[in-house]
Amino acid sequence: MLSHFLLFSITSFLLIIVPGPDTAVTTRNTLLHGRKGGIQTTIGTCLAISIHTTAAAIGLSAIIMKSALAFSIFKYLGAAYLLFMGYKAFRAMRQQKPLPQVAEASETPYSKKSLIAQGFYTNILNPKVAVFFLTFFPQFVLPHTNTTLSFLGLGLLYITIKFVWFLTYIYIINTIRIWIQKPAVQAAMDGMTGAIFVAFGIKLALEKSH
Repeated sequence: MLSHFLLFSITSFLLIIVPGPDTAVTTRNTLLHGRKGGIQTTIGTCLAISIHTTAAAIGLSAIIMKSALAFSIFKYLGAAYLLFMGYKAFRAMRQQKPLPQVAEASETPYSKKSLIAQGFYTNILNPKVAVFFLTFFPQFVLPHTNTTLSFLGLGLLYITIKFVWFLTYIYIINTIRIWIQKPAVQAAMDGMTGAIFVAFGIKLALEKSH
């Protein structure tokens, strides 16, 4: 059983470190608001994952996966949100306003709830995440065990791995904030982040239900 969970942990970690919309929004909020901003965004992401896990455990993800209408609704809402985030990043790039100094990061005006919401909506509105949990987790559910409890246990382990990794990532990004605060670098980062959001938004919009 120990080797079973070790394999799940290693596989999950490799999947988590692959950059995606969660990474993009966490990077941007860490650069704008410091370590606390990045952590709050990650909390929102983990809250969304907990809902995806619970939904998969009770079968709601299967409904989304099989219902073309439900899949499309979530797909287009998620794509629209990612495109909106891309628009915000491109608008910031055009303004090219210097980021606040690291020492003043705690004084930067922002809404804690809005950062948590950004992490949450970026993840929860992506139907592919729901399908991922429904297809990935069953491979690690041990036979003759309670499927619901197994899903929830694997979900908790996945969230823990993701949170620890993102804390490490946030620390690294926050460490190089001083260099990234240069207007030219900041504009390039905003442009790159915007392009990532738009690319993922278009990709999500073109996804087909299986």
